[in-house]
Amino acid sequence: MEVITIESKAFKDLMEKVNTIAKFVVNYQPEEVNEDETWVDSYEVCTFLKISERTLQRLRSNGTISYSIISGKTYYTIAEVKRMLNERLVKSNREALSHLIESHKNYVEQRRNTRTDK
Repeated sequence: MEVITIESKAFKDLMEKVNTIAKFVVNYQPEEVNEDETWVDSYEVCTFLKISERTLQRLRSNGTISYSIISGKTYYTIAEVKRMLNERLVKSNREALSHLIESHKNYVEQRRNTRTDK
């Protein structure tokens, strides 16, 4: 193991720079977020469109909706959910979609605030 020693002032300066970068990364918000490219999970889709998990699974199995699985969790884009509604593949309304988008934004904001509190 190699040990590197530096002056206390140099270490404090380095830590200050690292903390500045960390704060920037945590607080970074892209100026324009295309809501159609936002990813939501199965729970959110089922809850706000008022469909069962089985119905959503059936849509996946039939190839009706595209999705991605990350670490065992299934995600869908808002664009895909809108397409399903437009093609009347599920019985829901625009209000449910608006509620889904708004709730997801609130969830993301809540998570961001939780990270900054740590």
